[in-house]
Amino acid sequence: MPEAPRRSLILAGGGMRVAWQAGVLLALEEAGLEFFHGDATSGGTMNLAMLLSGLSPSELCERWRTLRVWDFAAPLPLREYLRAPRVLGLAGADGIVGKVFPHLGIDVDAIRAARGMEGTFNVCNHATKENETIGHPEIDLGALVAGISLPVFMPPVERHGASYTDSVWVKDANLMAAVKRGAEELWLVWCIGNTPAYRRGAFAQYVHMIEQSANGVLFEELDRIEELNRAIAAGHSAYGQRRAVVVHVVKPRYPLPLDPDFFLGRIDASTLVAMGYRDARGYLRSVSDGASRGAEAAGAPFGPRATSMEEPGVRVTWREHAVGDLAGGMRIDLGVEVPDAQRFMSGPPRQAMLAGRVRGPALGDVLLEAGSVTLDDGALVYDAAFVSDGRAIRLRGRRAAGGEGSALERLRSLAALEVELDGQTGVLRSAGRCSAVPLSRMAVTNAPSTRARLSTAARFRRFLLEALLGPS
Repeated sequence: MPEAPRRSLILAGGGMRVAWQAGVLLALEEAGLEFFHGDATSGGTMNLAMLLSGLSPSELCERWRTLRVWDFAAPLPLREYLRAPRVLGLAGADGIVGKVFPHLGIDVDAIRAARGMEGTFNVCNHATKENETIGHPEIDLGALVAGISLPVFMPPVERHGASYTDSVWVKDANLMAAVKRGAEELWLVWCIGNTPAYRRGAFAQYVHMIEQSANGVLFEELDRIEELNRAIAAGHSAYGQRRAVVVHVVKPRYPLPLDPDFFLGRIDASTLVAMGYRDARGYLRSVSDGASRGAEAAGAPFGPRATSMEEPGVRVTWREHAVGDLAGGMRIDLGVEVPDAQRFMSGPPRQAMLAGRVRGPALGDVLLEAGSVTLDDGALVYDAAFVSDGRAIRLRGRRAAGGEGSALERLRSLAALEVELDGQTGVLRSAGRCSAVPLSRMAVTNAPSTRARLSTAARFRRFLLEALLGPS
């Protein structure tokens, strides 16, 4: 059997949305992938810091789920805002240092003493305008804060006589740091958007600048790796690789909702974790399917297609929580995503994406590998797959209004989800604040304006209720 390639884990940035990466890391661990080196930039530094602090991927998932997102926000002293255009940032790092890092389990001493995987963290030295890569034995709290100190939003960190910031403008993924250490297989976990759309508004265009810089530098590094691979094929390996360097890119199908959506509750960490796990399992299946056909592990294409994503329309999402006695007592927490509300309403087909979590005494605590929700014949039809104790399980469900009673009574009947699970049937009932009137809390993202967001929310809610209850 050929010797396994030397693998490196590359955690790119993505703001607070890097909760998505925790789900990816859990899927990679379950797939048996081991890494001799991990590198992180921007938001990804938090996840690498958690791993090197001794946390497992499942612990990362739970820490992100239970983090209070507003702990990231820490206003500067009032005198700073009175300086108006001369203010160094919109918020300080006190919340990150005093609340976020401790909750996430980030421990500088544990990172410095970590063994088993070499870690490298990237920061931008503003004095030299260079990316500096810091090995984990030399990391300090200032460097960890600097790694996520995005200009405009946070002040720089002063260390060693220079100002340090987030390195995203220089690079958002340091692939060459891994290649120079002899890595032969790179697993890049990427959650920065890459679609052709150019949006209106100052914040959207600030995000576009990050997308342009992050993707552009990544493609240049991929070009360097492609050139290196040609040299390796000719018998010349500059960094000791025994085979061509393969780059795997795990990414979402559509760009993730932005940080303001996270702050405003339109997406939550639990859903992001579940989405990351689902997306990673999907990519791993594609790699496995290729191997079963005898194809070599070619990885991602070099160039812009490496991170390209589908452009969503105005997106509608909602979250569901249901409990019941099936399988010894179980709970499901689901995130439903309609990537293009107008296309869904125009249909058919009318199918949404599904991510989520299943918990129970007989099932453990597992995330969905794949799933969908389809509006069909006056019912929402759920189809999901997960693995429990090494066994593949299919979950099917149907949510439909009762045929009798008032409109409100029929609406409340939607709280019942008829489920078939592993040969058993039962009913799960909606739990939480909206249990009496399920599907009432929907969020709209990616809308071009507040008016479009409110209009889409109203039209989609009316469309869905009429489809389930009949015209009012």
